[in-house]
Amino acid sequence: MSVKELRDWLETDKSQEIGWNPEGGESKGHQSGRYISDLLPKKDSEFTEEDLQHMSHVNAYCKRHLAQRPKNVEDSKWRYSLMNWGHDPTK
Repeated sequence: MSVKELRDWLETDKSQEIGWNPEGGESKGHQSGRYISDLLPKKDSEFTEEDLQHMSHVNAYCKRHLAQRPKNVEDSKWRYSLMNWGHDPTK
């Protein structure tokens, strides 16, 4: 997803309803999406070690979830969760 697509998605109700936070409030995936949207415009030389660790975590999350693809992708929580992490599996 582009930065604009991700930021627009994160503003939707569907995006904010997906995920889980035991304390309530913003889900971990939604928090990650906001962080990713800040990372995408950066140049490679601007990445910190924390940025690289986060993107490694994002990559692992997406890889695990892509292996669990449901039959109905378009309007699934599975897709919306991946979109919170910056990946739209329909594209």
